[in-house]
Amino acid sequence: MNQLDEPTTKESGKLRLESPECSDLALNSSFSALDSQAESGESRVESSEQSPLSSDLELPLTRIKPASGWQVIDFRELWRFRELLYFLTWRDVKVRYKQTALGAAWAILQPLCMMIVFSMFFFSMFLGRLAKSDAIDIPYPLFVLAGLLPWTFFGNSVSNSGQSVVVNERLVTKIYFPRIIIPLAAVGAGLVDFVIALGLLAVMMVYYMVFRDVKTGWMILLLPIPMLGMLVAALGTGSLLAALTVAYRDFRHAVPFVMQVWMFGTPSIYMPMSTLAESRWAAWLPINPAFGFVQNFRLALLGQPLDWYSLAVSGAVSIVLLFLGCLYFRRVEHQFADII
Repeated sequence: MNQLDEPTTKESGKLRLESPECSDLALNSSFSALDSQAESGESRVESSEQSPLSSDLELPLTRIKPASGWQVIDFRELWRFRELLYFLTWRDVKVRYKQTALGAAWAILQPLCMMIVFSMFFFSMFLGRLAKSDAIDIPYPLFVLAGLLPWTFFGNSVSNSGQSVVVNERLVTKIYFPRIIIPLAAVGAGLVDFVIALGLLAVMMVYYMVFRDVKTGWMILLLPIPMLGMLVAALGTGSLLAALTVAYRDFRHAVPFVMQVWMFGTPSIYMPMSTLAESRWAAWLPINPAFGFVQNFRLALLGQPLDWYSLAVSGAVSIVLLFLGCLYFRRVEHQFADII
């Protein structure tokens, strides 16, 4: 019985001795299976990377870099964000007259009230002698209103665009867009007010043409020329003040006072050309860009020949202001989010 059991024991021992070899074979087979699965998995990954669906889901890489070079305005980028410019301009117009009883009529009331003040007090106290000497050949209310309208556009545009970046603090610190759009939108909102106020000027022109024999001519078609120059001057001055106001908040208090002084420093608003021509400073007055554009706006409105000297000098100064203002704005705009 024992002899019969011994081979079984040996056989079992032999089996037990051969069992490690079997386990090695099993491990090797399992590793080879894992390798084959890994290779198949890599092939699936490669195939998935090469599939057109995954390539469509990849997001484009956008790099935001500061402006370089001497490009004052990136017109291509402005064209890409033209819808934002439109919405910011329209937002400024709506916010300005939101919850007001008169609404857009305030664009008419401001130059109207200034015209009344100049006609009743300033003209009677300081310029009465000019009426006697026929220095002003049109009714003074129409004369001064034709000067106040372009000045009101210029003054409001410069004041609002100078504060525009600080007012839009949250917009500047959260998203990227060309920052020059902010003062440009403020100037655009001022242009909307100017177009509304032109209605008052048109009514007064018709009234005086019917009852006071005031005439105009084909030169009125040249009105966009001085207005374009006024827009360039407003954008250049406003962008410069907007960048300075971010770093130096003193400009928030200085700009309203400066604009009041600037208005009285533009005598073409309230004084006739014949009187100004007698001044020894007459050749230097167009250095003030508002002077030449206000004067030529009135001349074109009344159908008279333009003063090309004052228009050229004021235009050159406006281009210089636009270049310096936009250049400085682009140089410091990358710091706005940090110091605003």
